[in-house]
Amino acid sequence: MRIAVVGSFVMDFIFETPRRPLKGESIIGRSFNTAPGGKGANQAMQAALLGAEVYMIGRIGTDIYGDQILDSLRGAGVNVDYVKRDDAGTGCSGIVLDAEGDNSIVMVPRSNMKCKPEDVVDAEEAIAEADTVLIQLEIPMKVNEKAVKLANKHNKTIIMDPAPACALEEFYYKNVSIMTPNETEAQILSGIDVVDVPSAEAAAREIAQRGLQTVIITMGGNGVLLYKDGEAKHFPPVKIEPKDSTAAGDAFTGSFSVFLGGGDPLEEAIRKASIIGAISATRLGAQPSLPDRAAFDSFVKENNLL
Repeated sequence: MRIAVVGSFVMDFIFETPRRPLKGESIIGRSFNTAPGGKGANQAMQAALLGAEVYMIGRIGTDIYGDQILDSLRGAGVNVDYVKRDDAGTGCSGIVLDAEGDNSIVMVPRSNMKCKPEDVVDAEEAIAEADTVLIQLEIPMKVNEKAVKLANKHNKTIIMDPAPACALEEFYYKNVSIMTPNETEAQILSGIDVVDVPSAEAAAREIAQRGLQTVIITMGGNGVLLYKDGEAKHFPPVKIEPKDSTAAGDAFTGSFSVFLGGGDPLEEAIRKASIIGAISATRLGAQPSLPDRAAFDSFVKENNLL
């Protein structure tokens, strides 16, 4: 199974606090850590940890943070031959993580926004050989557009994680196979407040009506909502004590691409990806939180899942 990921690289600076500060307030934190991240890199790493052959496409800085992220990806088995180095500096995020595992994030893209459509063209071989292409919104939209066009040229499944959410052109709704927004992103895309399962279904229906066949909304403690071909199905959440949800969505999308591409039926792929996302949320950091196949199997056995 081969997966091509066109996306971002970010070094995360993680501040653990009892609670997130109010406007104008300073508080004392509990701890500080750094961890490799970026939605594209996270999804690529998660797919590789589950056994897929993964190619990463994008731009990263020539600084030490770029070195560390590339080392992390290589260690998981991700092919980074199509990653270009850029002197604009590696993207960075400041993450404030509260005691409930919820977070607030500020991301500065830096070299990610230097990515060009030509970078994707240079990696067309990887896209042509892939079974699935993953994209997100932390790089220029013209790059994503080129990735979608090349993926469709080669008849690939395209999974878009529309994060960080913004208004999308009609092109994406009509040319992407599957979208995987979380509840906040679904709200921004649809204009409907997503607070429970019925509102998630309404938001998914609104998004799907623009041309998509399949919308999957991840809702953390409220589970996952699948909307496909006019019908909705809710999947209850995996019960955990969350520690850090930063990479849970990326863990879901990266693993979902592996399970679906590996032949699992859509609903089974969602159930398995929900477990991967849940495991990630019990660990600190982005890429350090991503589970491999052994961790997945162990968690399923210990909790009598599937």
